[in-house]
Amino acid sequence: MSKPDQDYLLSNDDLFLFAKGEWFRSYEKLGAHPATLDGQEGYHFGVWAPDVRSVHVVGEFNDWDAEATALTRTPVGGVWYGFVPGVVEGQLYKYVIETRAGDVLYKADPYAFQAELIPGTASRTAEIDSYEWGDEFWIKERQSHNHMKRPLNIFEVHLGSWKRHDDGLTAFGTEPTDPEEATGSWYTYDDLSDELVSYVKEMGYSHIEVMPVMEHPFDGSWGYQVTGYYAPTSRFGNPKQFKHFMDACHQAGIGVILDWVPGGFCPDEHGLVHFNGTKQFEKEVHPNWGTYKFNFEKGEVRTFLISNLLYWIDEYHADGIRMDGVTSMLYLNFGIDDPGQKKFNPDGSENDYPSIEFVRQCNQTVGIYHPDVMMIAEESTAWPLVTRPPEVGGLGFNYKWDMGWMNDTLRYCQTDFPFRPGNHSLLTFSIMYAFNENFVLPLSHDEVVHGKCSLITRQPGDYWRQMAGLRSLAFYQTTHPGGQLNFMGNEIGQFIEWRYYEGIEYFLAKDYEAHGKHQHYIAALNKFYLEQPALWERAYTEDGFEWIDANNSNQCVISFVRHGDDPNDDLLLVINYEVNPYEEYRIGVPRPGYWREVFNSDEIEFGGSGVTNSDIRFESEEVPWNLRSNSIKVRVPPIGGAIFKYDGPLPPKPKKKTVVEKHAEAKAKAAAQKKSAKKVAAQAKATAKKVVDKAKSDAEAAALKAKRSAAAKKGAATRKANAAKKAAEEAAAKAAAE
Repeated sequence: MSKPDQDYLLSNDDLFLFAKGEWFRSYEKLGAHPATLDGQEGYHFGVWAPDVRSVHVVGEFNDWDAEATALTRTPVGGVWYGFVPGVVEGQLYKYVIETRAGDVLYKADPYAFQAELIPGTASRTAEIDSYEWGDEFWIKERQSHNHMKRPLNIFEVHLGSWKRHDDGLTAFGTEPTDPEEATGSWYTYDDLSDELVSYVKEMGYSHIEVMPVMEHPFDGSWGYQVTGYYAPTSRFGNPKQFKHFMDACHQAGIGVILDWVPGGFCPDEHGLVHFNGTKQFEKEVHPNWGTYKFNFEKGEVRTFLISNLLYWIDEYHADGIRMDGVTSMLYLNFGIDDPGQKKFNPDGSENDYPSIEFVRQCNQTVGIYHPDVMMIAEESTAWPLVTRPPEVGGLGFNYKWDMGWMNDTLRYCQTDFPFRPGNHSLLTFSIMYAFNENFVLPLSHDEVVHGKCSLITRQPGDYWRQMAGLRSLAFYQTTHPGGQLNFMGNEIGQFIEWRYYEGIEYFLAKDYEAHGKHQHYIAALNKFYLEQPALWERAYTEDGFEWIDANNSNQCVISFVRHGDDPNDDLLLVINYEVNPYEEYRIGVPRPGYWREVFNSDEIEFGGSGVTNSDIRFESEEVPWNLRSNSIKVRVPPIGGAIFKYDGPLPPKPKKKTVVEKHAEAKAKAAAQKKSAKKVAAQAKATAKKVVDKAKSDAEAAALKAKRSAAAKKGAATRKANAAKKAAEEAAAKAAAE
């Protein structure tokens, strides 16, 4: 989508802000842009190269003729520019710079949007504005929420080695000349848009963090030695394809954090080093890494980098930026061991003040233009106020990696079981400073390289105990205050260290039951985390955490509570780092009520031993424990953890009466009893009278009956006598007659 060439001409304001370090959209005019001039289509080129004799642009469009296409210098500022007709998208080019000393340098474009595939070193013309995004809903949602009140569970990925195609080819997709080169061809951005996005969604992570995607010449640098700060690496496709990857993540509900490396750049000659024959971008060589430190005292350098920071947010919709190597930027003598080579400020400090101000400017600028985007520091010292505003002396980041938690926790987890009681403080010390900064707990790529071993091989014991140890590590990380980050491969318990030149061994989860169950466990744990506000609504404030028992070192058990905004979301957690379970473990509860187990790392389906509390509704007892008035008895799994959730109040108990109420109640009871006694006596008297009356009545009835019976008998006898007399008289009369 070309614009008139005049739209790319630098104004005096542009040049002023450029030199001041505040031209924050310099990429809109510098670099190579499709343009039209006098009806001709072509590209406009612009490059900062002060104090040089001349600058030409060469490429496929002019047969790499170093004299064919000269650029024009601005009156001030040292910017060279020009329109080249006939240039089309996808053509290779470089700048030919004749230095003040007369040397001729061939340089890649610092602002190039695309680079030649390695081992090539040229830049490539690109048009990136025409991509049609489909993530409007995601962006609106991001802007409407405070990210510090949302889940932050990051899957760290190296795009070149998450997976490789099982095609027996080299990374470039060519036939190998050596069997060791047959590591499989790279996944493209389009492949990753399908497979990586669906995998991360299925596993329940909230974000992907991509190790540096900016163009870099050496695979073994993992992307941290950059030459093309504005160009997504061409290893996996073109810029629009990378936009599609970012878009696919957002449409799946997954945020993307990009690693960014302002602490130093690659020393390769085609890049930024000695760009005009002198130290144009650089200040000095980094003593640890052999890269070059940027000179932050130059406004143009600050403009270049801060524009780059906004570029990845504006053009690629990044949701967060992790600034790499912050520690190396804060200290003048970082990496210098020889006292004789150390430098000090007039105030005696070792602070690198220009770098510190640059870091603050980065964070303040993002805060102004994109307050909904996360800025994350990789800072490994006790530098204060890293995540506090510059107005109060802070650096202005939103989050900081908690390297202390990582080191202490891994050290504890690799301690053999008999020695864990004596190292218990390694588990609990992190809470002493957990809310000094806004921390992310990292188990990153740095922990599975250079002979440190993979996470599972750090765990002591046999195969089952190692898997259980890995489950308990993930359990503690997920339930500890802060956000969390895990490097790819952690979720399947990969035994070997990470190798940047081959894919993660995902066949383990498919072919080996224990690893498949661990992958299932991580997915279930991640989804549980997303569903439980208590684990992320107050992850960075003291009111979101409460110890139940931090000091049970003898049993290697810790217990605590996580709070959300709603008290009904409270979670009670207990973790056992001992190999033996506890069948009746009493634990204090934060409030009386019913409690249910809602997650247990020892479920059979996760590869555990089945020491759970499923289908039990615990009723808290009035047994004081852990400085709580109520407690419950639960089963605690071996080398694992259980989570309980509040499940409603207990039935109401009778209200305790006051002395006055009790006296009145006793008086009323006595009166009632007296009244009742009178009533009973009256009822007894009435009953007795009835009994006497009935007896008298029965006697009279019996006497009357007897009298009547006697009369009846007398009447019968009289009648019988009269009948006999009459019969005799009749017999006498009959005899006389005869």
